[in-house]
Amino acid sequence: MSPDPSLRTSSDELASRSDDQLVELLVRRPDLASPPPRGTGVLAQRAMSAASIALAGEGLDLLSVAVVEAFLDCARLAERERPGDSHHDLLGPVSRDDIVSRLGRRALRADVDARLTYLSERALIWPSGLSSGRKATSWVAASHLPSALPWRAPHLLGPMASVDSSDIADRVAALDERPRELLTTLAQGPALGRSRDAAPDADPSAPVPRLLAADLLARVDEQTVELPPQVGQVLRGEPPLITATLREPVLAGDPSRFDVDAAGAGEALELLRHTADLIGALGDAPAAVLRSGGMGVRELRRLAKSLGVSVTRIGLLVEVLAAARLIGAGVPETMDALSTDEVFAPTTAVDGWRHQDPERRWATMATAWLDLPRRPWQIGETDRDGAIIGALVSESFDAAAPLLRRTVLAPLTETERSVPVSVDDLVALLGWRHPRQLRRLSRRVVGETLREATELGLVAHGSLTSAGRALLELDPDAEDSTALVATMASSLPEPIDYFLVQADFTVTVPGPLTPSLADRLALVADLESGGAASVYRVTEDGVRRALDAGRTAAELSALFTEHSKTPVPQSLTYLIDDVARRHGSLRVGVASSFVRCDDAAMLTEVLRSDAAAELALRALAPTVAVSAAPLREVIERLRGAGFAPAGEDSSGSLVDLRSAGVRVPARQSGSRRPAKRGRIGPGQASTVVTRMRTADRADGPITAQATSGSGETTSTLIQLALQTGRRLRIGYVDAQGGASRHVVKARSLAAGQLVADEEAGDADVRFALHRITRVELL
Repeated sequence: MSPDPSLRTSSDELASRSDDQLVELLVRRPDLASPPPRGTGVLAQRAMSAASIALAGEGLDLLSVAVVEAFLDCARLAERERPGDSHHDLLGPVSRDDIVSRLGRRALRADVDARLTYLSERALIWPSGLSSGRKATSWVAASHLPSALPWRAPHLLGPMASVDSSDIADRVAALDERPRELLTTLAQGPALGRSRDAAPDADPSAPVPRLLAADLLARVDEQTVELPPQVGQVLRGEPPLITATLREPVLAGDPSRFDVDAAGAGEALELLRHTADLIGALGDAPAAVLRSGGMGVRELRRLAKSLGVSVTRIGLLVEVLAAARLIGAGVPETMDALSTDEVFAPTTAVDGWRHQDPERRWATMATAWLDLPRRPWQIGETDRDGAIIGALVSESFDAAAPLLRRTVLAPLTETERSVPVSVDDLVALLGWRHPRQLRRLSRRVVGETLREATELGLVAHGSLTSAGRALLELDPDAEDSTALVATMASSLPEPIDYFLVQADFTVTVPGPLTPSLADRLALVADLESGGAASVYRVTEDGVRRALDAGRTAAELSALFTEHSKTPVPQSLTYLIDDVARRHGSLRVGVASSFVRCDDAAMLTEVLRSDAAAELALRALAPTVAVSAAPLREVIERLRGAGFAPAGEDSSGSLVDLRSAGVRVPARQSGSRRPAKRGRIGPGQASTVVTRMRTADRADGPITAQATSGSGETTSTLIQLALQTGRRLRIGYVDAQGGASRHVVKARSLAAGQLVADEEAGDADVRFALHRITRVELL
């Protein structure tokens, strides 16, 4: 028997939609627009395909999945009752009341109606055409609708749908070893399993029939079983998937007593400090590149030990800096590089980045992390072969990682500010919203994502900071991050221009210093501990480092006198004066190196030292000696022997001996952000819809105002179209014999050719008059 002729097809339903509705459909299901379909009929075929429906199923929440399951169950029941009325391409019709009745009290009617509208807007179901009135009361779907489900069996309508997680745990605990092993295997691997014991007539004492009888497995067919997601969550120790009620979990709690933005800003400053330390460490001693690419765990441990942080944090910083193109692999450009092998070192772009404001440097790091197609939290773990995963290796690559981060953090934007959210509550909500990604959004993945977000200052005390909200609200395709930078700038504490000098030569800084003062203090003092209140220590080496950079004793004393809130200890002044008095009395220059000293006795003492023999120093005059060793080596050997030389150039001026570190070329790329695939904008969708409408008109039924063939009648209709401005629908056969139909607006008719503008297409298209097979006025 043929199907009910009054049932509405998907093609008819899509053709009846307005242009705005079709644009919205293409934006929500962008796969339907690639390549642009020729007409709504092609669009309907594409929308009914299993592959496209599976993609659309990615956006279904748990209640939407339950509505689809109820729809399929009602459709199968109706098919069994009326086997001759079914159609192989359509399922239904199914009434709204049947779906509501099938779900019972687990869902509100208003929520079910909202999900039916959601499914209809995405062309997964559509009104059957049998409804009376304007509001649809029955629905039809394509036969491939089951592809939208995240599982094969109806788990939200099955016996486990209303079972509590504690009851599931008790049932699992009562099992023997063999059935429990089967469940564990399915929980850790694919949920589907193949077994001959899945048939209804199998031996009931076998493990699979026993599990089916206990409802711990669901039968898909006679050879396939599936682990219910509720059971899988319990076996994996994840927060249970609540299916007894189909209402969305709520993230609620008491506001935190902490200042979330201040805590996030503190983490951001600590991140920038560790980043600067890591860049300096890689500049001084670049990391080797593994044969397979990436940075090995041995190098990560070396860097972690030198910086005093964990390997996990070093791995995160390396991944983010590489994504921001601030470190990279290459051959060093600096003269003091001793190897031509590729190494991981700061790029030439890092120097410009270091001179930016803190909030702008942080924004670069935060956006790089959010769009990072890798999983830094896996660094240090072992892969399938037992090898330890390093940084920037292929094992941690995940193209879906950026979307996953946004998915995890998105619910935090909906909570009230400063309300902490636990990992388990967030996992439960994400499982409800994204049941297809139930296994991917595990407690481990969500927890590690929140930990990384906390280390970047996006999350603090379990709540999203203002800067984190600004980052997530940023357009992924936008290059302007002014709003993000401004938000972080308002969260950062105001820079201070003072510190506290103690008697033991320590300098306490109770907040972030102004950039210029921070550079001056770091030149003369070494950082001992960072954080909200940093502690520096002034040493002889630090004073000598400042003097090497051209600072004078008076300038160093003035630095502490002008900016210290406490009296400067007299012993610190003595230290500066003593080092300055001895500094530079011995001068080393480039000749390959020369040693110059106004005090002949001191130079004689130098020539008698062991360092002179090692450097092969040779006296040219009572106050001058030369060496074949490089200038830096001469200075280091003499300082090791107890002298205090200073470097000078050919003019006699002091030379800054500080090394800028190794640099490698920065990678050239047009855009730092990864390409956003699978997206289409409203403008592009509107163009596709216009072309579909044109194709529909071109393929529409022939009216009375049409003529076949060429001749005077064809020319007459074209001339009439030129006079009235009406459009033409023409049939045309090209030189290769290909037939096509076009909707055009005639421009001119001369020399046996029609010149016209094709609707939603090219302009000034030429059609040979003798190849036009049909002309119709529209």
